[in-house]
Amino acid sequence: MQTSQGLVKQVRDFSDEHEVGVQEPDFKPLSREQAQQWRAGQPVFSVWRLLGVQLLVGLVAAALGWGLTQSAALAWSVLYGAAAVVLPSAVMAFGVTMSVTARLSPGFERIAMAAFLFWEGVKIALAVLMLWVAPQVVSDLSWLALLAGLVVVLKVNWFGFMIQRRRSIQNG
Repeated sequence: MQTSQGLVKQVRDFSDEHEVGVQEPDFKPLSREQAQQWRAGQPVFSVWRLLGVQLLVGLVAAALGWGLTQSAALAWSVLYGAAAVVLPSAVMAFGVTMSVTARLSPGFERIAMAAFLFWEGVKIALAVLMLWVAPQVVSDLSWLALLAGLVVVLKVNWFGFMIQRRRSIQNG
């Protein structure tokens, strides 16, 4: 077992080797023009495009579920799981990008953050409500298929972020 003095020595050795907390001497903040030029070179991220891809993946997953099992109940369960992700996200995207608060909040960071948190809460509440009423909406509901549709559509976000990261690395 290691003593606390030994642990402190390891931390000091690490910080000496890696210069923790020391800023690189050649770091210079960007000017306004340089920052605008850098932003212009970055790919534009569209939440609506991401939602469209999520919807498409949900439809493909439902079609694949029906094609493999010939079960309409399974296909509807997968589709409802996908919808439990896409619809609340679309409501949040609308609220954050197109609602009255989105138009009134530029320049007011606190209002924008409060609006974001509000719409995130609406999104979570709507998703929970959709899952709560799923047995009444989908006859002969398959929870496993619903969960599969939900997870597959959620994973689209990660692929979108990976593609976005790859594009920004390519652009410098």
